[in-house]
Amino acid sequence: MTYDLYPMTLITIFSAPKPFTNPHIAIIQRNAIVSWTKLPDVTVILLGDEPGLAEISAELGVTHLREIPRSPSGAPLMDAMFRLACEASPTPLYAIVNADVILLDDFVETAKKVAEQREKFVLMGQRWDLDQSDLLDLSAGWQSRLRERVHASGSLHRPAGSDYFLFPNSCFTSIPEFTIGRAGWDNWMIYHARKSGFPAIDATADVMVIHQNHDYSHLPGGQPHYKHPETDENIRLAGGRAVTRFTLLDTDRRLVNGEILPQTLERARLWRKIESWPLLVLNSARLSNALWRFGKLFRKGNHA
Repeated sequence: MTYDLYPMTLITIFSAPKPFTNPHIAIIQRNAIVSWTKLPDVTVILLGDEPGLAEISAELGVTHLREIPRSPSGAPLMDAMFRLACEASPTPLYAIVNADVILLDDFVETAKKVAEQREKFVLMGQRWDLDQSDLLDLSAGWQSRLRERVHASGSLHRPAGSDYFLFPNSCFTSIPEFTIGRAGWDNWMIYHARKSGFPAIDATADVMVIHQNHDYSHLPGGQPHYKHPETDENIRLAGGRAVTRFTLLDTDRRLVNGEILPQTLERARLWRKIESWPLLVLNSARLSNALWRFGKLFRKGNHA
């Protein structure tokens, strides 16, 4: 289907921002959300009742869903986010995006190209990390200027996680009650695609997503998300450590100039293919874990 002619908005972008009480977090979240509102064919939904969220939603004219089920710590639950976003905004495509990530026009252009080639998929990619302490200058040519800054002073993050997932509405109709902002749920997204048989596509070459660097002062104890007890619960809900090892190295397709190609098999990807095969094909987490432990010892020996 040619999505340029589709009689509704193409993509619903949804997110659960942090409170806007920390001045730096407030700036980078505003930058991110404003960048989404500048995209064509996009509806933006913000979920939660964190301080400042109602005000920014009203100011920017985006949909705000205040009531959402939460974890014991008060963080929104992922299954509710997906369900509420789909109910509030019926569109062909959905994208869950971290609220500190700036998107550019290539995000929508790439979504159209992929959706015209595949009925089911999940699209993700490596982010570019950038120090950003001020509000974006959105005058004419802002995207080109920002791209130049990223190439000059930003850094491409390692392929260990993803800050966005874009997918048709039929791909994630049921997900576990993950807690957002903790580790594990993004790994499960990649695993689910691979296990379900639809392509997990790495769009790093075609889509620049810009993560604005920040500290972890917004989290309990100021600790990174992977050190919180709710990360352990996310891992349990995902199906164990073998599942939550899935990263961008486990994507089976890549996007280059709008064309979906088989993923490359350099050493790291090849070993991940070996490690994950028992889980994906034999449903054996035990064998997958054993291969992971062997690989870890082998890599340690090579670096000794």
